[in-house]
Amino acid sequence: MVNAVKVFKKTAPNGKVTCYLSRRDFVDHLTHTNPVDGVVVVDDAYLRGRNVFAQVTVTYRYGREEDEVMGLHFSKEMELVNQQVYPSTESCQPNEVQDRLLKKLGGNAYAFSISLPKNAPNSVILEPGNEDSSQPLGVIYDLRLYVAEKREERPHKRNSVAFAVRRVQHAALESAKRQPQTLVSKSFTLSPGKLNLEVSLAKDVYYHGQQVDATLSINNASKKTVKSVRCQVVQHVECTMNNQQFSRVVACLESREGCPITPGSNLNKTFSMTPLASSNKGKFGIALDGKVKDQDSNLASSTMVAPGKNANDALGIVVSYSLRVKLNCGAIAGELSADLPFKLVHPVAHEEGKAGEEGIVFEDFARLRRGQSVNEGI
Repeated sequence: MVNAVKVFKKTAPNGKVTCYLSRRDFVDHLTHTNPVDGVVVVDDAYLRGRNVFAQVTVTYRYGREEDEVMGLHFSKEMELVNQQVYPSTESCQPNEVQDRLLKKLGGNAYAFSISLPKNAPNSVILEPGNEDSSQPLGVIYDLRLYVAEKREERPHKRNSVAFAVRRVQHAALESAKRQPQTLVSKSFTLSPGKLNLEVSLAKDVYYHGQQVDATLSINNASKKTVKSVRCQVVQHVECTMNNQQFSRVVACLESREGCPITPGSNLNKTFSMTPLASSNKGKFGIALDGKVKDQDSNLASSTMVAPGKNANDALGIVVSYSLRVKLNCGAIAGELSADLPFKLVHPVAHEEGKAGEEGIVFEDFARLRRGQSVNEGI
């Protein structure tokens, strides 16, 4: 049985430039980053001595476009890569999918492979809530192939092809196996004894869609009574461009089972929660993985850095997660709170299937935008 490989196809408005991509994700494995590779087909008669360039830009939008007045802008656009595809100035060794496309598409097809700088930020967008915004907030990547005489020329829409691409991180193969845990205590004024809370997780790294099981051990050696227990998965977001930090609750569970916990009593309990983007729709400020048009988005993955690198040097939007447990002891006694950080990431991506005979499927973006899907086998 042959595994079909999906190839994304898009044509310029003038019909002279067509691009084929085998993937739209720059996958960061911390030790190395997979490039985005593909094939571009250009009409020789249309070139007339001009060149074909591939450009990757990143746009960091940290404010609404509707609020930009009197020359004030809430976005920064930077060009990260501008590579000459034809005539090629760099050697590109075609992979199996590219080789298959080159044989099928003929002499006007040229292979290319584009890599991002190591310190490039991850693709993250912020949920706008119920407000309609023409441009999403966050870090957005665009890959554009265009025809021009010089690299510095501004691309024209009529002779260029633009793709939304993403930079994503996947969990390392040797993910940490440690079991996170924390112990906190609270003493009360004019009251002897302490309230002790121990929180632990089964592992340090969770994948999107996995259930997070929090094990609680409560020892009430005080004279106060615990009335309820609340568990939350909290998403912490730091926008490095304008030094803003905020947190959002993405999963919550409150229970009175086993309560009240009277003085001298103990309680051992496990709470299970599943943080999902689908359960947080419409919540302003929730960080999501960069979207592409034909896919649903997950909650933004935890920002990870390579061994030996400082996490404070990360750029763009930095995302982290923690488990927060609160014990409610009443209005006067207050709360006992514990935070336990963990990572929420994508699993290690499997290698793409090999393209054999009849093994490539095209997705034509021109028709996909109108709500149709076109699959062509070659």
